[in-house]
This record gives sequence, structure tokens and C-alpha cells, in this order.
Amino acid sequence: MKKLILFGLVLFLAHTQFYAQTKSAQRSSQLEEASCQSVGLSPERVARIDKMCKEEVQKGNLPGAVSLLSRNGKIVHWKAYGSATADGREMKRDDIFRIASQSKAITSTAVMILWEEGKFQLDDPISKYIPEFKGQQVLKTFQYSDTSWTGEPVKNEITIRNLLTHTSGIGYGVIDSDERFKMLYQKAGVTDLFTTEDITIEESVKKLAKLPLHHQPGEKFTYSEGLDVLGYFIEVVSGMPFDEFLKTHIFDPLGMDDTRFYQPESKAERLVDVQHKVNGTWKKYPVTFYDTDYPIKGAKSFFSGGAGLSSTAKDYAVFLQMYLNGGEYNGIRLLSRKTVNVILSNQIGDIWGENSDNKFGLAFELVTETGQNKGGNGSMGTFSWGGYFNTQYFADPEENIIGIIMKQTQGTVHDATGWKFKQLVFQTLDD
Repeated sequence: MKKLILFGLVLFLAHTQFYAQTKSAQRSSQLEEASCQSVGLSPERVARIDKMCKEEVQKGNLPGAVSLLSRNGKIVHWKAYGSATADGREMKRDDIFRIASQSKAITSTAVMILWEEGKFQLDDPISKYIPEFKGQQVLKTFQYSDTSWTGEPVKNEITIRNLLTHTSGIGYGVIDSDERFKMLYQKAGVTDLFTTEDITIEESVKKLAKLPLHHQPGEKFTYSEGLDVLGYFIEVVSGMPFDEFLKTHIFDPLGMDDTRFYQPESKAERLVDVQHKVNGTWKKYPVTFYDTDYPIKGAKSFFSGGAGLSSTAKDYAVFLQMYLNGGEYNGIRLLSRKTVNVILSNQIGDIWGENSDNKFGLAFELVTETGQNKGGNGSMGTFSWGGYFNTQYFADPEENIIGIIMKQTQGTVHDATGWKFKQLVFQTLDD
């Protein structure tokens, strides 16, 4: 009898670990396809999105794309266009894209899952959990000849909130707008964005912690590797590898089976090539400071919370729908409604200006009343971001609309989808 009870306990613990989030009294339906009319959208107007995507590929402005539009939890447009690879493989709806900075919202969500468990406070200093960040300095002087520098002590330590909102003062190495930080990060061996090398997020973050900051924490918005720091923070607080935490706490509960840092061999053929234009022809992007095939080759040991994930349009739509549902999806609650409200609230004050079109929350850029009234941005509170390889998404809580367009390009791109997709989504309303 004791053995039976023990076996039952093991099964229970295994189940709760696999589905780490709680069951909900609310039960939204899973994302599924439906007619435009059933959710108050005009099929003729939705067809304009289809026409635009086809034209951009036909003009040679894009090698290929996947676009998705949903409303009220129903997908009304989900199509693939053009080629997925430089050798001409036809794009498919379930192809896998490197989502780069779209990873940030997922990492932020993981942070807030742990926050809901009472593991920390948002204004705790990060040094409480990663001691290497104790005693940081803001860059004061810099010598280009040998990268030597001096700094002044921080007035207040970097907090978890600072890292979530890009107000920590940490930079972004190879894509930093300040050449001094590019040089410092490279010399220190900080791993930016992606890699096939055998390195861990812990090793990179501890190198980063020794470097100076752009500015005093909390004073400005500087796009940064703060979400990589939080990826390691999640490991420290949860006691789990970062990739496993995301799998058990977000991906498995939501059914996001194609969202991972690294894809298995069985899915390698679904990975879309990163392409750039060479003499008017789309070619596969070469190896530079990173190899674009990192999701399917190399050591597969670096879990970048700010840029490392790959995913599909459908998987990411599920993630966004969870937010539109107030933290619940298909009967599983990842976050409480109040936590979602905090995440989707202005966390940076007037750093971007009192009357700016956008503010920033704990995971997303947010449309303000000023931005709403300019047109083409969605309702006030619409949340969005994009990725390094030309992916974009947005979700409008007022209209319960999600728009996602996945592309994989580098270099100069002249496609109109960057601004036109969102504009065409909101003209589809017919209710």
C-alpha cells in the first residue's frame, strides 16, 4: 500500500512539474480557424492583406513571409508566401522562424511567473541574486587606443524592474549604438544575440556584470542585454536550466511545441533561411559574428533570453492570446489578470517624452492615446515588438486582435509590410 501511495505521489509531482501552471476556472477555447464574418471582420478587407503580401514577394521586396490575423481567439487569415529557403523551397504556414527579440516578452513572462510565486520583488537589486553585479559603475572616460576606462559608482543598484524595462544602463555589444560599448563587450568576450559556440548564459552574464553602464540605472531607456541577465536570474531563482523552465512553465502548458532555443533534427527542414539581397537576388545570409543556422547546429548551450528563441506564427499567436485572455489559455492560467495589467502598464514614466506615441511596460511597447490618435497603430494599450530578422507582432486588447508577420531578412529591405500590415489589419473591422 505504501508503495502504491509513493508511486501516486511521484506521478502527481511529475504531472505538476510538466504542467507547472495552475488550472483556471476560466476556459478559453484554443486558437482555431474561423470565418471573418464570425468575428466581425470583412472578408473583402482581409483580402487586402493577402494581396499586399503577394505583391511584396512578387516585386522581390521579400523572399517570403507568413502572416496571421486573429480576432476573439479565432484565426481568420493565416497564409504563407514565397520561398522559405534560398534554393526555392516553398514557404509553409508552420515554418519555423528565428524570432530574436520577440524572445524578450517570453522571458519577461517567465520572470513574472516567478514573481507571482513570491520569489522576489521587482525592485530588488539584481546583485541579491547575481552577486557579480555588486558595485557597478557608469562609464566616465574611455581610451580608444586600449579600451581602458574609468567610471563613477552607481547611485542606485540595477533592479529587476530596470532589467525588464531596459533602464538598467546595460548596453548591447555588437549592435550597440555606442562604439565604446561594442569594443568593451567584444574584448570581455560577452556573447551577444546568438552563437553556435559552447558557452552558457551564466558565463556571458558574469562577464557582462564587470563592465560599465551607459548611464545611471533608471534614468534612461537603453535597449540592452538585460533579458539575457534575467535568463540567468531565472536559473538562479528557479533552480532549473532556463530552457527547461520555459518549456515546463510556458511552452508545454500553452501547447507551443515549435518554440525552442534549439530545434531538433526532425524539425530542421522547417527552419526558414535568413536571406539578404545580392545584386538584386535573394541569397542565404553568410556567417558573420554568428552563424544563422544556430537553431539547428553547434553546441546548443547558450539560452539567450533576449534573442535566442525560434518559433512559428501560430505558436506566437497562442502566446499573445494568453495575454488578451488576461493570463489564461485553454483552461491553464499562467498569470493572474492583475499581473497582466501591471505588465501592460507604463513602467518608464516620461523617459520617451510626455506626449510620445508609445510607452514601455514590463514586456512590451505600448501605444499611448497620442499614438492611437495618429492612426494605424491600434487602440490605446496595443502591445507590440519585433525581431532582428524582420519579424513583427502586435495585439490590441480593446479589439481583441492579433497580427503577426514573420520574415527572415538581413540588410536593407524595402518591403512595405513593416508599416502597411498593421494599417491593413485595423481597416478589416466590420462590426
